Amino acid sequence: MSPAVLDRILSKLPHQEDNRLLVGFANKDDAAVFLIGENLALVQTADFFTPIVDDPYFFGQIAAANALSDVYAMGGQPLTALTLVCYPENGDPDTLEQILAGGMEKMMEANCIVVGGHTVRDSDVKFGYAVTGTVNPAQVWSNDGVRPGDVLILTKPLGTGVIATAIRSGKADFKWIEAATDAMRRLNRDAAGAVKPLKHAIHSATDITGFGFLGHAWEMATASRVTLRFNHDRFELLEGSLECAQKGFFAGGLKKNREFIGECLRFAPNVPYEIQQILFDPQTSGGLLIAVDPNSADTACDLLAAKGCSCMRVGEAMEQTSPLLEVF
Repeated sequence: MSPAVLDRILSKLPHQEDNRLLVGFANKDDAAVFLIGENLALVQTADFFTPIVDDPYFFGQIAAANALSDVYAMGGQPLTALTLVCYPENGDPDTLEQILAGGMEKMMEANCIVVGGHTVRDSDVKFGYAVTGTVNPAQVWSNDGVRPGDVLILTKPLGTGVIATAIRSGKADFKWIEAATDAMRRLNRDAAGAVKPLKHAIHSATDITGFGFLGHAWEMATASRVTLRFNHDRFELLEGSLECAQKGFFAGGLKKNREFIGECLRFAPNVPYEIQQILFDPQTSGGLLIAVDPNSADTACDLLAAKGCSCMRVGEAMEQTSPLLEVF
């Protein structure tokens, strides 16, 4: 479903008031945060999707990493998970076993306990999790905390969407598939944990998934009432993603993401068309986009590097102007 349609539907739902709800869907954040004690809040999220790679074990791992990512993006620690499965009645049980095994491996890596789940018959395979985590309510990373002057850091390269489209077309090189799979399987735990010690210097965070890099950046800019400015030369791209973009391997969601942002974005004339498309490209289990105090940006990059994570200083936040997003 397009962001615009979803936004319109959510705006018509009854508004629930509860002082314990610290983060709901008002700002289109990554997960909900619900206060249950003075120093303890629950983080709750759910995500599932159709296979993005051919290998069922890797698909299970990617789906798990993607679902867990929303908790890490809020500054939380995953605690329990419920499995969500849609599977054909005549589907190969061995394939389903491999999907579940891949997901379980990642959940164990995250120290997140799978406590149950739900399975339904469906013509298409879909898999994912509903994840519950915990967070100190004073240390929640919501998407509305960006401040003018903040440095914007991205922790994974872009390009999973165009590569996945090439995979579905049977045109993806093995090296491209391998690079994208490795990126999508990697938990955002290391990146989130690396910058946790900076505490109040981390003003905001979000993870990059289906709305694409610019879609999630738009959500940050809107919620925080700032303008975000990005340098297109500072983005790392997955091997093969530029070639896929040049050959037109674009998912349908890319066009919807571009339409959704519309006039809220300005590209400088020097930004190549292929890079523009990749910035709109729907991502799966992408990295964290972190807004950090400029005085702590170097330290954040050092901490990320020590954990083996990417640290792209892709832009900065400014006082709000029109448009809300700029790429030069």
